[in-house]
Amino acid sequence: MARVKQSVMTHARHKKVIKKARGYRGRNKNTFRAAIKRVEKGLQYAYRDRRNRKRTFRSLWIQRINAGAREHGLTYSQFRNGLSKAGVEIDRKVLSDLAVREPAAFKALVELVQATLAKSA
Repeated sequence: MARVKQSVMTHARHKKVIKKARGYRGRNKNTFRAAIKRVEKGLQYAYRDRRNRKRTFRSLWIQRINAGAREHGLTYSQFRNGLSKAGVEIDRKVLSDLAVREPAAFKALVELVQATLAKSA
């Protein structure tokens, strides 16, 4: 029986890795041995950073809400507390978008929060 060299499969596997290594510098994009290390590391970074992106955006939203609330004399925590007491359920993403793009709507929310906090105090 003839010996089967798996050159077709090997070439396909190498090609797949080299294709993912496009854009890397130096030998990392050309040679299989270097490319496979870089691609595996790149996939690890991608996996990690898909989770980190969620943290980063949440912190950005909180900063934007805090800045918007402080323009009207409230801190972020006071603003969130007032929203919960007023029974308003808007997530941070929408609140930050309001603070940046719709200052009038955000101001109306702040006034509602201030009225609720004054009533409960």
